[in-house]
Amino acid sequence: MIRSFAALEAALAGRPPLCPAVAGAEDPAVIAALVAAAEAGLVGQAVLTGDAAAIRGHLPAAFAGRFRIETAANGAEAAALAVAAIRAGAADVLVKGQVDSAAYLRAVVARDTGLRASDVLSNLTLAEMPSVPRLIGATDNGIVPLPTLAQKRAMIRNAVPLFRGLGVVPVRVAAIAASEKVSAGQPATTDAAALAAEAAEGALGEVLVDGPFGYDVALSPEAAAKKGLSASPVAGQADLILFPSIEAGNATVKAWKLHGQARTASIVLGASVPVLLNSRADGAEQRRLGLLLAAAILAGKGT
Repeated sequence: MIRSFAALEAALAGRPPLCPAVAGAEDPAVIAALVAAAEAGLVGQAVLTGDAAAIRGHLPAAFAGRFRIETAANGAEAAALAVAAIRAGAADVLVKGQVDSAAYLRAVVARDTGLRASDVLSNLTLAEMPSVPRLIGATDNGIVPLPTLAQKRAMIRNAVPLFRGLGVVPVRVAAIAASEKVSAGQPATTDAAALAAEAAEGALGEVLVDGPFGYDVALSPEAAAKKGLSASPVAGQADLILFPSIEAGNATVKAWKLHGQARTASIVLGASVPVLLNSRADGAEQRRLGLLLAAAILAGKGT
């Protein structure tokens, strides 16, 4: 099992380098992340779409002939060109640069020209922090506002290749709710029980799902013991936390960063290739770690 980003980087060292397609590459943080990843051997070539003059202005001279630049008149065209490069086999990871998130995702899900592979696109953030002795994931904290049972099912399946690439099989998924008791008045609890039953029957693949759990039970063996849940294969040792709403997931991940000194990386799952959807606040390091997650997904898929 890979327990840190450093261990993940070491494990991926022998793999073929990534070839990202960047939508709106006139973003200094994106260029810095690509250059750092290329210098480490994680990235080989790249397709950069957007304002060609601005891109060249940020790109070190040593990479001017190594990365292909395609001119786009606006963000929507840049996103379309980057997706087209993926579909043509010229790239294997999609990266958001200086483009609007809505336009970027529209290009991904476009019926005839996009990259959708699952019925649901979901965001997963992976965190490394001193208080947890392993990498811990959170989903969905960026795309699906209030996931239905079917969407939660898809979100779990979307996450399996990433964790397989981390050497985590089966994936221990904790379905979070405000109570450990199943109640018809709290849909998060009934969804958790349904997913746990499906996973026990093998319907969700290489996963163990349990819940409903409070956040403390998902991560703390002591809390699980106090609540009489130590027999669960997930309680106190979750690899992935499945949140009942985007607000819960988003707030928790931000708390990890602010209070838990967490290093994080995020990835969009459910497309035919890994998709990076970084926020404007993310720096070059978070974007480089996102490329590491992309490489882990490809390794988990055996590609």
